[in-house]
Amino acid sequence: MVWGRMVVGGRKWGLLRNDLFGSSDAHFYLTNVFKRTSSAVTASMFIGEYKHSIDDKGRLAIPTKFRKDLSKGAVVTRGLDTSLFLFPKEEWDKLAEKLASLPLGQSNSRAFARLMLAGAMDVKLDKQGRVVLPEYLRSYASMSKSVVLAGLYNRLEIWDEAKWEAYKKKIESNADSVAEQLGELGI
Repeated sequence: MVWGRMVVGGRKWGLLRNDLFGSSDAHFYLTNVFKRTSSAVTASMFIGEYKHSIDDKGRLAIPTKFRKDLSKGAVVTRGLDTSLFLFPKEEWDKLAEKLASLPLGQSNSRAFARLMLAGAMDVKLDKQGRVVLPEYLRSYASMSKSVVLAGLYNRLEIWDEAKWEAYKKKIESNADSVAEQLGELGI
């Protein structure tokens, strides 16, 4: 285990964990620890990359460390770049509210809201920590049995493994120019 602390925007970010889960791949995430009366409350964010398989019934096992955050309900929907997005119910509600407030008079707003909202499906974790990915979403993302779950702060993205590897290779080859453009935005 690796432990660390940072202070970001006045809050302490604690517990930097390196979970190996019996493999050589390291997965890191931060948990935001803040005080509420006398006890500490911990909220985690999704980060890391995990390879899993979809079974014949369309079920996908969620990494153990993310199950608590999805236990109160989750929503899976069409994502971008031919991926699927999996949101905790709380995060989905925030996004859906923003999508619903987009101007109806703009065709791009309507199209994006349709993509995200019409494709959405409520999902629940079963006793083994799996969710069922509907066939129409698996088809949209051209998913085979092998997939990658990529943690992206407030959501998980689910990718066909071959598509993820191709996307990652493309992005990694352009990392310097992407970083330079983001630097111009103050990131």
